[in-house]
Amino acid sequence: MYKFILKRVGMLLPTLFGVITLVFFMLALSPGEPARVILGERANKEAVEKLNAELGLDKPMHVQYVIYLKKVVQLDFGRSIKTGQRVIDEIKSRFPATIELAIFSMILASVAGIFIGVISATKRYSLLDYVSMFGALFGVSMPVFWLGLVLIIIFSVNLNLLPTGGRMDIRYYFVPITNFYILDGLIHFFKSGDLGVFLSAVTHMILPAVTLGTIPLAIIARITRSSMLEVLKQDYIKTARAIGTPEHKVIFKYALRNALLPVITVIGLQFGMLLAGAILTETIFAWPGIGKWLYHAIESRDFPAIQGGIIVISTCFVLINLFVDLLYSVINPKIRTE
Repeated sequence: MYKFILKRVGMLLPTLFGVITLVFFMLALSPGEPARVILGERANKEAVEKLNAELGLDKPMHVQYVIYLKKVVQLDFGRSIKTGQRVIDEIKSRFPATIELAIFSMILASVAGIFIGVISATKRYSLLDYVSMFGALFGVSMPVFWLGLVLIIIFSVNLNLLPTGGRMDIRYYFVPITNFYILDGLIHFFKSGDLGVFLSAVTHMILPAVTLGTIPLAIIARITRSSMLEVLKQDYIKTARAIGTPEHKVIFKYALRNALLPVITVIGLQFGMLLAGAILTETIFAWPGIGKWLYHAIESRDFPAIQGGIIVISTCFVLINLFVDLLYSVINPKIRTE
C-alpha cells in the first residue's frame, strides 16, 4: 500500500510542476503589460519602466521564472493589481464558498445520478429507460449559463420561490465561523434558536447547485447504467436470482456494490471539474467564490490573481484525483498490484 501511495504522489509532483510552469509562461507571453494595466494606458514610458523594475518584470524570463517558483512554494502569489490585497488572502476568503457549492452540487449529482442509472439499468429498454437516458444526454449537452438563466426566470422571476443570487439574504446579519454558510447557519440555530440564517443559506444554494450539478448528474447516470448492465450479466447475479434471492437484494447488495467502482472514479473527477466549472455558475448567480473572483481577474487582466487562482484550482483537481486513486485502491485491492 505504501509503495502504491508513493508511486501516486511521485506522479502528482511532475503534474503540479507542469501546471505551475504552464501558467507562468502562458501569462508571461500573453499580450499586454501588467505595469501598463496598473498605471493605465496614458502612463508615460518612464513610469511604466519604473513599475516594471519594482515588479521584477525587467529581469530576463528565466530569472523571473525562478523567482516565481520560489514564491509559489511559499504560497506567495503577490498582490492583486485590482484590489491591492494579497492574492492568497483573497483566495482564502472565497474558497469556502466555492467548496460549499461544489460539495452540495456533487451530493445532488451523485445521489440522483446513481438512482437514475440503477432504475434505467433494471428497466432496460423500457419507456423509463429511454426517458432517463434522453434526459441524461440533454443534461450533458446543456450550456451551464443557459440553464442558470432559465432556472432564474422560472423559479425566481415568475414563481418568486427562490432568490436570484448571492449566499445569504441581506436581512440576516451573523458572523460566519467557518465561512460555510449552511454549517454556520446550523451553528447559529443551536446557539440562538433562529433557523432563518440556515434556511436562507439553503434556499440560496438550490439554484446554483442544480445548475452546476446537472452535467455531472447526467454523466454519473450514464456511467452507473452502463456499469450496472455489465454487472447484471455476471454469473453470480444469475445464480443469486436462480436460488430465489429477493430482487432488491440482488440489485442493491450484489450488483450495485460492484457497479459503483467505476462510478466512484467518475464522481471524483467530476468534483474536480466542478471547481473549474464554477466560474460561469458563480458569475450568473453572483456567488462570491473563487470562480466569480477569477472571472473578474481575467476581465481586468489582474495577472497575480489569475496565476494564484489557476494554480489553486489545478492543485485541488490533482489532489482530488490522488484521493480518488487511493480510495479506489482501498475498495479494489487488485489495483495496487497492477
